Amino acid sequence: MPTPVQPIRPAATVIVVREAPSSYEIFMLKRTSKASFASDMYVFPGGRVDADDHLHKYDAFRHGPTDAQAAQVKALGDEWRGFWIAAIRETFEEAGLLLAYDESGTLISFDDEQTHERFAAYRDPLHDGEVSLLDICQRESLRLAVDHVHFYNRFITPLGRPRRFDTRFFIASAPESQRGSHDAQETVDSIWVTPQQALERHAAGEFDLMNVTRIQLEWLAQYAHKQALLDMSQANQTFPVRRPVLPK
Repeated sequence: MPTPVQPIRPAATVIVVREAPSSYEIFMLKRTSKASFASDMYVFPGGRVDADDHLHKYDAFRHGPTDAQAAQVKALGDEWRGFWIAAIRETFEEAGLLLAYDESGTLISFDDEQTHERFAAYRDPLHDGEVSLLDICQRESLRLAVDHVHFYNRFITPLGRPRRFDTRFFIASAPESQRGSHDAQETVDSIWVTPQQALERHAAGEFDLMNVTRIQLEWLAQYAHKQALLDMSQANQTFPVRRPVLPK
């Protein structure tokens, strides 16, 4: 009998960065040991692209992509909308970081504790499918900051893994007033860490990483500071596609 074809799920992941004294830090989450995929490993916020992420209804509640992101749109292809929406949705759902503009046109602030708590209360219902990101945008008069989130590269899980994903990776600057936190469901810990620190801790055996995450961190470590990384992500015109193969 022929070997059954392994399904490949489309996914989106966001590398969220902020300033740090030495260079810059990225937000990472530790997945629960009960997870069927990447258990106990540190990852960037992200997940599967859902059917609803492709809805044209989101067009009224997003800002971007801009003309400067035309190369990103072309590289993402006809389903570009779904990848961007999924990237923003998963970052809020998993990390509590909301990449969206408020009515004043500025990235939403969580400086006010009541505002922070109000938005935090959406995370579990969003995860459980009781509310959609579109619902949140409508209720809170938000526009998703697509122009703030830049497509970077693409990785396809090797044949033979229990689960396979075709993942688009994005880079975004963290809103200054948002600190992020794990969801205590799929993830059990969260940390802001420099790429160098993450790699050093991984080499010491105390910070488990998937190969794709390690490779991304090695690339990120080449940039000396946050602005250099953001400049690259905004001006980038080439988007590598990696298709690793498992050793036989």
